Amino acid sequence: MTRDASASIVRINPPELGTPPGYSQVVDISAGRIIFISGQTALDHDGNLVGKNDFAAQAERVFGNLAVALQARGCTAANLVKLTVFLTDMDNLGAYREARNRFFATVAPPAAPAVTLVEVSKLYGPDFLIEIEAIAAA
Repeated sequence: MTRDASASIVRINPPELGTPPGYSQVVDISAGRIIFISGQTALDHDGNLVGKNDFAAQAERVFGNLAVALQARGCTAANLVKLTVFLTDMDNLGAYREARNRFFATVAPPAAPAVTLVEVSKLYGPDFLIEIEAIAAA
């Protein structure tokens, strides 16, 4: 169990559910604010796609965009309590996990929000390979 004192976030993995890699089974929050972040894709600030046909580049950009959204509300990756991840190809799961682990390693201790990850047939644009929406607590 890890606790984030600034937002009163408790992340647990009940023994009956096992310990998953890189996320928590249960996240319990008591916070003054809850921040909802729309699905982030690999667009730069001018609306241009970063990393066409390059999943790793898109994943890095998506997590970078999440960081910008969090910073806009005075938060970091440590404030994330829930992610919903959409991949167009589950074969990119390993590359997603690498990008996710780098992103969460930016805070100490590394955060592990609750996560739902699904493969979808397509996202809103034909060249998008990943989209992540998030909920943070502060």
